[in-house]
Amino acid sequence: MILSKSFYLRTDVLQIAQDLLGKVLVTNLDGTVTAAKIVETEAYRAPDDKACHAYNNRRTARTETMFREGGRSYVYLCYGIHHLFNVVTAPAEMAHAVLIRGVEPLEGIETMLERRKFSKLKPQLSAGPGTLSKALGITSALNDVDLTSVKSPIWIEDRGFSISRKGIKKGKRIGVDYAEECVEWQWRFWIDGSEWVSLRSGIKK
Repeated sequence: MILSKSFYLRTDVLQIAQDLLGKVLVTNLDGTVTAAKIVETEAYRAPDDKACHAYNNRRTARTETMFREGGRSYVYLCYGIHHLFNVVTAPAEMAHAVLIRGVEPLEGIETMLERRKFSKLKPQLSAGPGTLSKALGITSALNDVDLTSVKSPIWIEDRGFSISRKGIKKGKRIGVDYAEECVEWQWRFWIDGSEWVSLRSGIKK
């Protein structure tokens, strides 16, 4: 079942970041379907979060999507190389978002392997925000897409995977060393024991 608009319109982005764990991210690009279970997320919140693109309600051509009503995709290019997929949350003008950092492949695995030029399935395939986007075919062309529409090329489903509160770990976000006191905020969440989490021994961020 595709997540409803009400799931995204809640104002507690930290709760949504945890609730997204175990949900399934799906892409349907020209009839090619890939799907993967979300195992790692990071929360970002304007206006007080210095790690957020919309800190202090900063509006630019890139961040404008964050100010849309929750339930839309926010995809941006990082370092001119990696497309990073975020979920916009909360009512319009609040600029909250959740970065999807790691996923476990479920469907269309052969397609994912081809996209990543991998010969076999291993965590590096989709453990990390840039790598998961490449595996699922996500680019900035999918920015500002309605994630709640059955006609969209990308959406998130609830397939009944149950994640207990005790099974969720939290820690500091990755790659936000510039964010002063916000660096210490424990706004990264992941499923304990999942080998598809980006920050693990032997797995690059």
